[in-house]
Amino acid sequence: MRMNFRRSTIIMIFIAWVLSFDTMAQVKEGIYNEKFRPQIHFSPPSKWMNDPNGLVYLDGEYHLFYQYNPNGNTWGPMHWGHAISKDLVYWQHLPIALYPDEHGMIFSGSAVYDENNTSGLGTAENPPLVAIFTYHDSEAKKSGEEDVQSQGIAFSTRGRSWTKFSQNPVLSNSGRPDFRDPKVIWVNNKWVMSIAVKDKIQFFSSPNLINWTFESDFNPEWANYEGVWKCPDLFPLTLPSGEEKWILLVSVISGGPQKGSATQYFIGDFDGKTFTTDLSQIRWLDYGADNYAGVTWSNIPDADGRRIFIGWMSNWYYAQKTPTSPWRSAMTLPRELKLIGTDKKFALKSSPIDELNKLRKTSQYKYGSVISLEEPLVELELVPELNDFSISFSNIKGEIVTLNKSGDDLSFDRSNSGKVDFQNGFGAVHHVALEGLDIYQVQIFLDNSSQEIFINGGQVTLTNLLFPNESYDKVTLQGFKDKFTLHYLSSIW
Repeated sequence: MRMNFRRSTIIMIFIAWVLSFDTMAQVKEGIYNEKFRPQIHFSPPSKWMNDPNGLVYLDGEYHLFYQYNPNGNTWGPMHWGHAISKDLVYWQHLPIALYPDEHGMIFSGSAVYDENNTSGLGTAENPPLVAIFTYHDSEAKKSGEEDVQSQGIAFSTRGRSWTKFSQNPVLSNSGRPDFRDPKVIWVNNKWVMSIAVKDKIQFFSSPNLINWTFESDFNPEWANYEGVWKCPDLFPLTLPSGEEKWILLVSVISGGPQKGSATQYFIGDFDGKTFTTDLSQIRWLDYGADNYAGVTWSNIPDADGRRIFIGWMSNWYYAQKTPTSPWRSAMTLPRELKLIGTDKKFALKSSPIDELNKLRKTSQYKYGSVISLEEPLVELELVPELNDFSISFSNIKGEIVTLNKSGDDLSFDRSNSGKVDFQNGFGAVHHVALEGLDIYQVQIFLDNSSQEIFINGGQVTLTNLLFPNESYDKVTLQGFKDKFTLHYLSSIW
């Protein structure tokens, strides 16, 4: 069985290698004009993409790796696709970085800059980038085994070509069916790994990224457990007062606020071994249906100081059925995460990064309650005048999507937004309980197949896919101040 797996793996690697160069050629030929193709969001040239992986900054470049199936536009044998950017706005596609091997597929994980060469996989003069990822042994899974996931590493000097560690896996499994998605950070002169284990997060530590020691579990009884826990991310944030708190992101494959997958977060303290939280209720990073498995970039320079996040803009409830071809899926806009609040009433704020202002092609003030849109790529900045308000986008086919505030309820209605029949429930109306939040600003980014809404600069966010048969060309407002700002945006491709 192992020999057959090795043979099939070699064949898959060769096919993927050929396809990776083919997709780069397709970008040069300008294929990014298909119906529903995102123009201000990252998407692969073709085939299937899901979770962002290995987010790391080095030498002026942001690396974005991602779960990728080069053989089709539904989920399949997982590789790490790869792209780089100098500003998180415009992206350059690179060949596939990591391929399946005799240990299994390459599931989600992270990447770090081993500045002190603790791993010994580089040199003092050329410290390595180290990717930490989950192996998923599909052959063992078919045989009925449970401990099919383990953790491996690979290393690179510049992030262009990668060498897998010869003694993989570095962290074996001991009978756990879900043991996945390692996110690694340098804390208190050691490496700390957060890893999802079905319904908990486990923390491990290592001096060298190779030898790992178990530290603790985290699974408060009140958290969301409707879906398997995945894609953790542990990092510190500092309040304007100087107080530091630790954030733990945990994605769930189902049970999110709008059905299906989503990301919950916890705020607390971390002593290098144990995470404890100040919260006692579920908090969601995004209240739309389509922001999942997001994590943050490592090694961003201290001079910058931001914690920058990106998520997979889809939902496992219907991700493999969305009406797009030859690609499927996109990433959210990059966002800066900030900690706000006082007296232990803390919350995460998720704001579009400033670099996105580069996309503004023209900017103009608009007046009135009904305006025509001359182009499909739009950013709106609005100020509510009344406690209750609504904004709708519509087209000549009568398709419409509406954001409505009524009392303490904020709703998003995509039931007649365009193509909705590919999955029962896609066209549902989404509701968010505002819990007394006073809304003073609404910012909306509209792409060919998505809408991202930021309330009060990101105190509440809603990310949702849309598939209108014609571009929305009219905006209708109620309850907003008469004057607002409209930006037409340029494509990142």
